[in-house]
Amino acid sequence: MRIRVNLLPHRAERRERQKKAFFFLTALSLVAGLALVFLVWSVLQHQIAGQRERNDIITAENRKLDLQIREIATLRQEIEALRARQRAVEDLQADRNQPVYLMDELTRQVPEGIYLRTIKQEDKKVSVAGFAASNERVSEFLRNLQSNSKFLDRPELVEIRVSGQQPPGVQRRLFDFSLNFALKPTPERAQLQQTQQAQQQAPAAPVAKK
Repeated sequence: MRIRVNLLPHRAERRERQKKAFFFLTALSLVAGLALVFLVWSVLQHQIAGQRERNDIITAENRKLDLQIREIATLRQEIEALRARQRAVEDLQADRNQPVYLMDELTRQVPEGIYLRTIKQEDKKVSVAGFAASNERVSEFLRNLQSNSKFLDRPELVEIRVSGQQPPGVQRRLFDFSLNFALKPTPERAQLQQTQQAQQQAPAAPVAKK
């Protein structure tokens, strides 16, 4: 007698178990993958947030530095303007007595027989014109300006000729002449220049270390 065993239900049950195990593992892998993706995304988001926060701090500090740089530039402009005004005032003070020195020197150096008609100053250059009793008087005037004056320098004869007109009350023949000379620095100007040179040559004060 032959015994027959039906294995179909067992095979079906095994396939069903394998199918369930496959679906379970697939679902578990999907959940693990989603969890891993979420974890990576969270870490990246945290890093991005941290970087943004650092970027915001850097941006704020850059704004502060830009503001400080603008303030420093404005202060430098104000300091330069103040220095320019100070130099202008010092220049005026240094040269305010120049006309006095000029007239005093001309009074001292003009010899007898010289009559000045015009005196014209342009910066450091002075032009004078007048009458002279002779050529020798003009030569003496030039020598006085060259050798004897403390404030006048580099005299240069421009022209000398027989005058076509005589001053009132003068009957003798006269000569028209014109000459130029330079002004030397006044004592106030020389002192100011020495002070400025000393300030330029003075070493800068050392910066204190914190």
